[in-house]
Amino acid sequence: MGRHKLGIAAAVAALLVLAWVWPEGDAPPADALTTATEPTVSEAPAPASEGDGEADDTDSPEASESAPEASDPASSSEAPPTPAPPAADPAANSYDGPLGTRNRTGDDSVALTFDDGPSPEWTPKVLDMLRERGIKATFCVIGAYAEAYPELVADIAREGHTLCNHSWFHEFDLGKGSEEAIRTNLQRTNDAIARAAPGIEIKYFRHPGGQWTDRAIAVAADMRMESLHWTVDPSDWDKQKTEAQIRSHVLDQSGPGAILLLHDGASNQKNMCEALESIFAEFEQRGYAYTGL
Repeated sequence: MGRHKLGIAAAVAALLVLAWVWPEGDAPPADALTTATEPTVSEAPAPASEGDGEADDTDSPEASESAPEASDPASSSEAPPTPAPPAADPAANSYDGPLGTRNRTGDDSVALTFDDGPSPEWTPKVLDMLRERGIKATFCVIGAYAEAYPELVADIAREGHTLCNHSWFHEFDLGKGSEEAIRTNLQRTNDAIARAAPGIEIKYFRHPGGQWTDRAIAVAADMRMESLHWTVDPSDWDKQKTEAQIRSHVLDQSGPGAILLLHDGASNQKNMCEALESIFAEFEQRGYAYTGL
């Protein structure tokens, strides 16, 4: 009987000691008398196995090294990010310009378009560069300039380039006018082009500044001209744009199917022509073909 009391007293004393040394706020487990050792970082148990609620054995070095840390992305339950979709087929979005205007070639070829000419200073230089490389382009001409320099319009047509109506005198607000006013403007421009290059087909209309309206698009369509926008605009008309800026913008933004907006009749064409040299070289490295649309 005395031994039994002494055994009980010893057990109670052991529990009191454990209660004093155990970290505050954590109740000791039921088998504390046989497992009372403070865990260390290297001995931290792995997550419990699914189904049985028991901890995995981490006594061996291999087991502890293979257990992922809590911050490891591989242990996250979140699904991996969805890969980016492949680039769209150039033919699938050829009419994503403003109000459904055409802004891509429709295939892997790229198109060079030159606005605001013809210019007696710059149009011949551009034509020379294109001829040297066997490239066909599209020239969006202003009617008043076509009337003033008909020989340049004739040169454009004779070398197999495409001609586009760019209004009579680059009227930004053309599309806000009446249907009759728009038609008169476009017809006057077409007549000047036709006088310079008899029999030439005028396939496209490009609104000055890209300030499209439904009315202007509808009138052009009625006159059998497709409204032509663009994919890449390096603002090469701006005197503040350097040759390097024009080149970088075009090369960064261009891909298969792109329509480039350039100018042969603005005020910064020296920088544009210099940029065009390196653009041609890079496009050749990329294997781009050209289309005159």
